[in-house]
Amino acid sequence: MRLQGIAVSPGIAIGKAVVIGQDSFSIPREYVEADAVEQEVARFREALQVAAREIENNRDLVTRELGPKSGAIFQAHLEILEDPKIREDVESLIRNRQYSSEKAVSLVLRQFAEMFRRLPNPVIADRAYDVLDIERHLLRALLGQPHRSLYHLTSPAVVLARNLTPSEVANLDRKMVRGFATELGGPTSHTAIVAQGMGIPAVVGTGPFLTEVSGGDIVIVDGDRGIVIVRPDESTLREYEEEARAIRAFITELEKLRDLPAETLDGTRIEIYGNIEFPHEAALCLQNGAEGIGLYRTEFLYLGRNDLPSEEDHYQAYCEVVRIMGDRPVTIRTFDLGADKVPLQLGLEKEANPCLGLRSIRLALRYLPLFQTQLRAILRASVCGNVQIMFPMISTLAELRQAKLMLAEVMEDLAESRIPFRRDIPLGIMVEVPSVAVTIDRFLDEVDFISLGTNDLIQYTLAVDRTNRNVVNMYNATEPAVLRLIHHVIQEASRKGVPVSLCGQMSSHPLHTMLLIGLGLRKFSVAAHSILEIKKVCRSVTVQQCEALAKRALEMDHARDVQALLREQLIKLIPAFSRIM
Repeated sequence: MRLQGIAVSPGIAIGKAVVIGQDSFSIPREYVEADAVEQEVARFREALQVAAREIENNRDLVTRELGPKSGAIFQAHLEILEDPKIREDVESLIRNRQYSSEKAVSLVLRQFAEMFRRLPNPVIADRAYDVLDIERHLLRALLGQPHRSLYHLTSPAVVLARNLTPSEVANLDRKMVRGFATELGGPTSHTAIVAQGMGIPAVVGTGPFLTEVSGGDIVIVDGDRGIVIVRPDESTLREYEEEARAIRAFITELEKLRDLPAETLDGTRIEIYGNIEFPHEAALCLQNGAEGIGLYRTEFLYLGRNDLPSEEDHYQAYCEVVRIMGDRPVTIRTFDLGADKVPLQLGLEKEANPCLGLRSIRLALRYLPLFQTQLRAILRASVCGNVQIMFPMISTLAELRQAKLMLAEVMEDLAESRIPFRRDIPLGIMVEVPSVAVTIDRFLDEVDFISLGTNDLIQYTLAVDRTNRNVVNMYNATEPAVLRLIHHVIQEASRKGVPVSLCGQMSSHPLHTMLLIGLGLRKFSVAAHSILEIKKVCRSVTVQQCEALAKRALEMDHARDVQALLREQLIKLIPAFSRIM
């Protein structure tokens, strides 16, 4: 049996199936006597404390092992659990309708989850699974039931389930669980994020199949292609076993490139920098041979917490990265909040089109005290090493000049207070809005460097919401319009002698490396895990080959034709990539 689902965590897992059913909570009673109401409220409050301790333990475990990004998921769970509205609604049902704690908890949290499911943004709709995770914590606490048995496996296995919550994935034994597949779930769910952090091959959203699987069946989970194969035939099994061995061998080969330069066969030097979201990721970039940090996303400081980060919070986080990187450049992007990254502390109103609304630099210029706090911290950190500042989502010259004016004012405040900072700190912008890409020549005179942010540039150029499942198939980095904009920006920057990098997901995929070199790019900023792959491509090609490829791509009319060309040429040069693409 072969199933197609959604690939959420790469890799190939082969093993015997362990089939996990849904938690079965049998509510022993629906109502309580009038004189037992306050005792029932006390029982609910005690369950809240037990559930909170469980979630805190998950948060601390995941933060310790996977970093703050994954840990923040469970901090968000804790905040939902502590939401006064949930507590009030549950206690109201107990007091006014004499519901048992179990029934009241289930009713309130199911309604809460349904509210999320109805929201049009799939990223936010997926939070319904988080609410159901919290419901399970509370019901287990109330009923005294243990967790499901998938945490105590005695032999390597592939876990199959209708759905897994983030808590359940976080508690999987990585020595025993080779991979997992679920009938439900989406690519933006917190379950997917935790799986990626743990490095467990995973496929979600396959649709119903559990009734046709028995425990002990051999299962293949292909986390690269989103495929689940139950009871594979011998030839398929051999093929996947060989593919898994080839991938391991290729990874070993890539590791030999760590200390070698990213230089093409004809001697052109390509610079490879790392993208990070959390300070601890800088060390991994360094281990993989990054020449600096080309994009330090700073939104994590605002998310998953009850208060706004202080200047000292910012300063310590930035200094940690700068110290790790030594004299290598660290480009700190000012916060890109809004859209799908909304800090609860700001109390922002819901917008019909948040990606086109108050986000990023627009939000910074609206909430000036937040912006000033961050700029002060970056400038203070600039004396610790090689720091650069980058403004995101600039769309007009007026906007850039307003941001620069704010930076100048903060500099003057620091100077008056005799706080040291680097006055000549390099300043750049993200090129991710078509208005800037088209008129880039006007912006190049006002900045020291630019970075192409293709994630949003593609979205805005093609008018495709990259989080919308209905149109995500139209979101494509190789559309002719996107390639022409990238080529134009690189050409103009080269003509004016302004350094240009590309820091979107496009730069992290080896499929695009030859094309980008051919378009004139000489500086990549990529995810830490992609550094060695991109370096491998750079060291396997000549600039002439890449330019010829780019010329052909620019003449094509369809993204699918460009992709086919890129895949064909890459695999011809480096056959091992056929195994991981």
